[in-house]
Order: sequence, then C-alpha cells, then structure tokens
Amino acid sequence: MTVGNWLRHAASRLHDAGVDAARLDAELLLMHAWRADRVRLITGRDDTLPAEVLAEAEALLARRAGREPLAYLTGFREFWSRDFAVGPAVLVPRPETEHLIEAVLARFPDRDRPWRFADIGTGSGCLAVTLACEYPAAFVAATDISEPALAIARSNAVRHGVAARMAWHRGDLYGALPGDTAAFDAIVSNPPYVSLAEYGELAPELGFEPRGALTDEADGLALLRRLVAGAAERLVPGGYLIVETGPCGLPEAEGPMALEEEIRDLAGLVRGGGYRRSL
Repeated sequence: MTVGNWLRHAASRLHDAGVDAARLDAELLLMHAWRADRVRLITGRDDTLPAEVLAEAEALLARRAGREPLAYLTGFREFWSRDFAVGPAVLVPRPETEHLIEAVLARFPDRDRPWRFADIGTGSGCLAVTLACEYPAAFVAATDISEPALAIARSNAVRHGVAARMAWHRGDLYGALPGDTAAFDAIVSNPPYVSLAEYGELAPELGFEPRGALTDEADGLALLRRLVAGAAERLVPGGYLIVETGPCGLPEAEGPMALEEEIRDLAGLVRGGGYRRSL
C-alpha cells in the first residue's frame, strides 16, 4: 500500500470513528510508525510502505479508532513549544493550561531572579518544567499523589535540562511539601475540576486518562477550595496562587487571599484564576 492510499484509508476510518481531526491524526500516526517527518510524508506519497511500518501503523490506527488519545500512542505532547513525554499515568497537556504560564510570566517579568515556584498536582510536569525552563534561576517544587506521574515528570525535567533546580514530593496537595519548605513566590495548579455530573459527558478519549486527575467526584470545586484555603501558609506576602478551572468556576477566597483576576480564553470562558496573598 502506498503512503497516499494508507492516509486516505486511515482518515476515513478515523472520521467514521468520530475523531475530529481525522486526516491530521492519520498523518501523525504514520509519521510515528515510519519514523518520518512531514516532508517525507509529502514527497513520498507514492512510495510503498514497508511491511513492518504498515503493520505498526495499522495497530496504532486501531487504537486511535478506539478513541485512545493520540499522545498516548506517540508518547509525546507539545506544551509551550516543548515536547513532553506522556502516558496513561498522567493527563495529556492541553493548550488551555498554557494560560497559567502566561499568568506567571505577566506577574513575574524578571526572568533572571531566583524565584521560588511550586506546582501542585504536577502530572506530566508540563507546568513545573516549563517554569524552570522559562526562569533559568528559579527553583521549582512539584508534587503529585501518584508516584508513576512523578516519574514521568522527572523524566521530562531531565529531558529539558532543568532537573537540578527542581524538587519532587509525593502526597496530597500541600501536604506533600515538607514542613520546613520555604514559602513560594507563586504556586500553580491544574487540579481535578470536572464535576461528577460532567464526567460522564466527556469525550471518549478522556476515559483513557486517569480519572483521579480529572474529577473530584463532587462539584468540581472540592480541590480548588482546598488549594485556595491553604495557599496563604505556603506563599510569601504578595505571592500568587494561579489555578486552572472549568465550568465549575472559581471558589471564593477568604482571609489573606483575594481573587485578583479571572483568567479567560479568547471565547471569554473562565479558564483559571489568579489569587494573591495580602502584603
């Protein structure tokens, strides 16, 4: 079978399976199986695929037609223009989460200062590692309740050359941080914020991702409330807690924490919030 014929076959099968970007996914699957770049895909449209490549591409196609996330099949997902290793132990990084990086950059424009950042519920490490890359003098602590997730995050830190300025802690939210940990200038988090009612309506691909990283099994705000309530004890005066959210919205702040900004996407939907500890 030629490259062009396989792509038409694969795109048709993925379209019938309900995959939105069927043609693009077909191309990415074949590039992965063939170890080829897009140029080779275009210039080699009339080439006959080697039997071993065709077999691997067909196996990947069957899994994608079953709605397994593309990133789990290729092993990587781009975030903030960098490739991050992913697997079933972690959520697939999404463009919406990049709003948190934008929010940190806006509040901490001096990238050469030795800031202290923390990422609570790091998953693949996309937020923590990106902050370490963007701030070459910063220290970044990352926590997760899942040891397999932390292993993936550590591998991404090594991949991007920032592991020496990072620390990893296993546990539940702030409880993972050692008691003698110095306060942070900013804490970021993309916690489980899908409500139990919404969980059953998610796209089929999300059924392959870790449930505990998606839903709080309640109203979507359970962990967000805990993050806001415990932030002041972990932040320097004037420090920020920056969180991602969805349809559940944002919890109210009390005590020294105040909601400074609702982070919205281009469609005007609330995607996160920036809370600040009083000076």
